Amino acid sequence: MPAIELIGVKKAFGEIQAVNDLNLEVPQGICLGLLGPNGAGKSTTMRILTGQSIADEGTIKVLGMDLPEQAKFARARMGVVPQLDNLDVDVTVEQNLAVFARLYRAPSVPEAVDRALEIARLTDRRKDSVGELSGGMRRRLLLARGLVHDPELVLLDEPTVGLDPQIRTQLWTLIDGLRTAGSTILMSTHYIEEAERLADEVAVMTAGAVIARGKPADLIKEHAGARTVEIYGPPHELEEHRDRFNTAGVSVRAAGPAIAVLAAEDAPRELIPDHAVDRAASLEDVFVKLTGEDAE
Repeated sequence: MPAIELIGVKKAFGEIQAVNDLNLEVPQGICLGLLGPNGAGKSTTMRILTGQSIADEGTIKVLGMDLPEQAKFARARMGVVPQLDNLDVDVTVEQNLAVFARLYRAPSVPEAVDRALEIARLTDRRKDSVGELSGGMRRRLLLARGLVHDPELVLLDEPTVGLDPQIRTQLWTLIDGLRTAGSTILMSTHYIEEAERLADEVAVMTAGAVIARGKPADLIKEHAGARTVEIYGPPHELEEHRDRFNTAGVSVRAAGPAIAVLAAEDAPRELIPDHAVDRAASLEDVFVKLTGEDAE
């Protein structure tokens, strides 16, 4: 039985189709990265899975339970780490966790709190007021709060958005520990490196639907080949290069002040200038090619 199963799910807000005929299955025991640009429908999908939003159409099963009818029971077995910080700042770290441990009816509240603090590496800050914590520590507390009841399924909605690179790396270490331990994780993100580092599989999402899915290495091989070359130069020269590659049927994308030639190993050598920069193809190449959006 998959941990999550979505079939033909749709959700609109007025004229905006946030989720559009979405089909998604998450097997147990993997970390699936839901990768897409802002506005792709990732957060709406997360809200549907937690019962915060009701789909207009489609079939939704979480841990074998039908949503929205059994959303309350499914939610009790999930751990949710939201994109926005909604911590209670007037109490201590351990009090925050104890409240949620009681809400989720943990067999032993003190043990649940201790375990969550250890996972998030906040044991020495347990008596501190939440208002005294740094941004990175508050993110770790959000993660601890979502794990305090030892959930079967963990939903991470843009878990490191807005964090500086050092703190982001620290949170990646914690999430990777969960993945390695066999937790089932659905993680929405628009950070390429985050998906590539943490996810067993990546589902690329845009305009409310999944348009490609697979292991990062398989997606790269299928959509970007083995090698990418980047060509730098004045805009008019880049346009000339792009036209020649397009005429030859070679896929080219914008890459900041350059153009990137995908699957360059198959491109006619005479079209690639000597000053071109050769590198391995990446998940960023796949992301930009499929979504048309710049990567982060």
